[in-house]
Amino acid sequence: MNSVKSYAAKSAEKPLEPFQIDRREPLADDVEIKILYCGVCHSDIHTARNEWAGTTYPIVPGHEIVGKVTRVGSDVSRFKVGDTVGVGCFVDSCGHCGNCKEHNEQYCENGVSQTYNSLLQDKKTITYGGYSTHIVVTQKFVLNISDKLPLEKVAPLLCAGITTYSPLKHWNVKAGDKVAVVGLGGLGHMAVKIAASMGADVTVLSRSKDKEKDAAKLGAHHFELTTDPDNMKRMGSSFNFIIDTVSAEHDYNQYLALLKTNGVMVLLGAPPKPSEVSAFQLIGGRRSLVGSLVGGIKETQEMLDYCAEHNITSDIELINIDQINEAYERTLAGDVHYRFVIDMASLN
Repeated sequence: MNSVKSYAAKSAEKPLEPFQIDRREPLADDVEIKILYCGVCHSDIHTARNEWAGTTYPIVPGHEIVGKVTRVGSDVSRFKVGDTVGVGCFVDSCGHCGNCKEHNEQYCENGVSQTYNSLLQDKKTITYGGYSTHIVVTQKFVLNISDKLPLEKVAPLLCAGITTYSPLKHWNVKAGDKVAVVGLGGLGHMAVKIAASMGADVTVLSRSKDKEKDAAKLGAHHFELTTDPDNMKRMGSSFNFIIDTVSAEHDYNQYLALLKTNGVMVLLGAPPKPSEVSAFQLIGGRRSLVGSLVGGIKETQEMLDYCAEHNITSDIELINIDQINEAYERTLAGDVHYRFVIDMASLN
């Protein structure tokens, strides 16, 4: 075992602080990675503070990881020392259930091994995430990263990028489709960029007029305030798709009313408290309210290649690891454009 530096939360009430963790020596199929950058996801905050329940302490968050390969196991064929690679939201799965065989490892029927606060497939070893200097991952769950793009801006693609790319691809969003994005944060700004790159007609729906200029810069064609009842009434039955990225409690029904017949609203955010949904909002227009997690490994690699080809990255603010607790508070306050990324060199 190798002892490496990390930052961990030791309880829901305590700030993150320096913590030593053990990483396994690389096995035959393993890749050891020196972490260069790790994005800060809203899920990190929910989990560190046990807002979704089930957190095992101490917890080392972080699942938007970019780094360099430092060692490989004897059976590793896809990577070599020095390669630029990424690790996303999970690091293993059973490999033999129906979902795994269909490249949907994120929905593994026997329990996916998430990058942190989870169990490896031995069902006893706790996983620790990317707020650390190194990580060891089986090669199947390591992703190729292009050096064409700034690596610190690529890191959030491993969660925010694939979380928005996957539903846009699954529901076959295409040129001319009218797509609304609810919330212009870490997920929302990626949804705008990717949907616009696919040729969709993109509208940002926001409670804040201050977001209008940014929405346009990110590629949105329209901006609408959701605090104006007349606006909301006017937009009724307007959109083919709504991508809802909001993690705070809010009313789904007012957005369902904006869908055309056969329209689809995709939930990406996970508010701590559930929202009640009126059946009539769904029945009245044969509308669908659906959810989406991240993509499988195959689709995540597809997304990374797509973003490299189309020059799509996340808008970030680079921080040192000792700023992580402040970054959590600023994320909750909406004071980031649009994703914090930790320069892991600061942990050394």
